[in-house]
Amino acid sequence: MKYFIFIALILTLPLYSAEKIPLELKDVGVFEHLGEKIDLGLTFTEENGKDVALSSFFDGKRPVLLFLIYYNCPNLCHFLLDGVTQTLKNVHWTVGKEFDVVLVSIDPTETPKMSREKKEFRVAQYERSESKAGWHFLTGKEEQIRALANQVGFGYSWDKDQKQYAHAAVFFVVTPEGKISRYLYGIQFKPLDLRLALLEAGEGKIGNVVDKLLLFCYHYDPKTRKYAIFAKNLMSLAGAITVLLLIILFIFLVKRKRQRK
Repeated sequence: MKYFIFIALILTLPLYSAEKIPLELKDVGVFEHLGEKIDLGLTFTEENGKDVALSSFFDGKRPVLLFLIYYNCPNLCHFLLDGVTQTLKNVHWTVGKEFDVVLVSIDPTETPKMSREKKEFRVAQYERSESKAGWHFLTGKEEQIRALANQVGFGYSWDKDQKQYAHAAVFFVVTPEGKISRYLYGIQFKPLDLRLALLEAGEGKIGNVVDKLLLFCYHYDPKTRKYAIFAKNLMSLAGAITVLLLIILFIFLVKRKRQRK
């Protein structure tokens, strides 16, 4: 277990220091393809045994949180999903309403029965029964899985000694049209970061005025891999508010002066 947590930490480091990664992990990592569109024609099997194309989960209105994990993962995948689920519980948007969650198993031997059990567990942990239709747990064939993994830049490998898949702790925020908008790394996440990532991927199709102002004031910092206050935009917003308040005050004073006359 400690071995795979160590691997996860290594794989979430910037890949320009690739020469320091152990030889057995040379094909494992994350190679960001921001802005690129995934093939929505790829087909997988739902937890009910029905074969569906990825396009079924992209309606052009809601962003999607996409995960490449496997259901029999003994540690890292569970840590990742537990962290995301706990964070989602602190976000006022609901799975299936403002966004969907799609999980694809990287293990071609896993079955719809496994994905069905994992879905039931995850929905129960999320504690919002109305969200069930927005969670999609998929299995698939090796060719389809590899194609999707390559498109999002997710490198993974089967470790024969450990009898586990070596992979990074990451998930992908995808636009309603299927373009990769953001990569979020780790196993613990701030509600604000997840909210901003969804808002950004939603391209104005979700969220209210306050949410859009938040996105205006924050930007994603690739060095820290978190959202941070964008000082320039914040100052611009503060300046605009100040000007607006001055105009309102001026109008008030003019009206008051006229009333006295």
